[in-house]
Amino acid sequence: MTQARGERARYWRDRLLVSVRGRATVITVAVTALFLTVILVLGMLLVRDWLESGQAAKAERTAERIAFDIVQGRITGRLSTRPGESGMAQIVSADGTRVLAATPQARGKPPFASAGLSSGDLLVDHRTCPRSIPGCAWVFGLRMRTSPWGAGVMVVAAEPLPSLLNVWGLPLTLAFLLLALLSLVTWWTWHTIGRAFAPIDRIRAELADLDARDLRQRVFVPRTHGEIQALGETVNATLERLEEATDRERRFVSDASHDLRNPIAGLHLQLEMALDEVDEETRPLIDSALRDAERLNDIVIDLLELSRLDSRVPQPVEPVDLAETARREVDRRGDGVRITARLEPGVVVRANPVRIARVLGNLLSNAERHAESNVEVTVRRDGAMALLSVEDDGHGIAPDQRERVFERFARLSESRERDPQGTGLGLPIAREIAEIYGGSLTIADSDRGARFVMCLPLAADGGSRR
Repeated sequence: MTQARGERARYWRDRLLVSVRGRATVITVAVTALFLTVILVLGMLLVRDWLESGQAAKAERTAERIAFDIVQGRITGRLSTRPGESGMAQIVSADGTRVLAATPQARGKPPFASAGLSSGDLLVDHRTCPRSIPGCAWVFGLRMRTSPWGAGVMVVAAEPLPSLLNVWGLPLTLAFLLLALLSLVTWWTWHTIGRAFAPIDRIRAELADLDARDLRQRVFVPRTHGEIQALGETVNATLERLEEATDRERRFVSDASHDLRNPIAGLHLQLEMALDEVDEETRPLIDSALRDAERLNDIVIDLLELSRLDSRVPQPVEPVDLAETARREVDRRGDGVRITARLEPGVVVRANPVRIARVLGNLLSNAERHAESNVEVTVRRDGAMALLSVEDDGHGIAPDQRERVFERFARLSESRERDPQGTGLGLPIAREIAEIYGGSLTIADSDRGARFVMCLPLAADGGSRR
């Protein structure tokens, strides 16, 4: 579980720091965080000062109005406030220890700003956080020379400050706003850059799925009238030129192979006729030339078939019984290596019967060349797939060489020793045919020699046969 978390962390770290989208998002968020922090701090300080000034002015108006009414003789006992004034006001003794009179909201509360009163200050105007008031308040007070309560008393008004200005209120509000804005900026940047790069991701995915043997496909071209549209058009133009070059190469191979068949056939016939007329000393030379002509003819035939496969020339498709096809191919073999067959009846695929027969012929020929004494052919079902395997009891193929044998003209050293006249095209042709019909041809593990396995989808009516 720890390893899985580490892998996920590395994935997101690489995605954020390596991709253009991730780097742009991180840089944008970092710069935005810096500017937003400065702006929000300055804004909060301005708001705090504005709110404090408003509350201080309210407390000041209240205290001054009460003091004026006392001087005018309008207040001799209970205190009251008017609309728009602070609701908490007190008349505090000169030493700041006793509340002589108070508004209803301030009754039963200890003196506001008792420290300033006991020190004999004539004016109190500051922010304080007494226990008797929830949160903090702005206190304004002025000392009276004479009053109904005696000389030196102080009229004090307190106006609670908004909770935003409390000790933790301002930082928490600032942090919440900052996180909310950064989250919005992060989402917007990631989403916007992702939408901008979506056409590039689509072009990349279509290029990754492009089949090198079928270059007729084209990538998506977004109508953005910008660099991304130019990229799509350039990619399509490059694919068009590549398709033209590949088509010219295929036509050359096809035309050359087709034109070489007649001269090679004529050469083969002339060598056979000369073989009957030469003396014993010249016969080995003619035999060698005849074998070379046969090998050249095989290469030309294989090249012509590869050209047809590469160009995806359509061939008639019909239901093909793999067991029957394998039985016919096995019966055509001579008296060389013993071939045993385990064929499950009714394993039907949709393909061209000539091409499937060619696959079987190539696999059997390859197995006979490398087998010591026995070749085994198996046809069976595996779920919705048909499996055909050809296994010999030879030396086998090393795991690191198994893909190399499917390369064109690639021949291992043992293959050259056993069959010097081989073309190196039989197995590539067999794999191409299997892939054309939606299957695969691979080399599986075996206890003895090499085991070639062809996998093809079962035909719709063949998968249900028993």
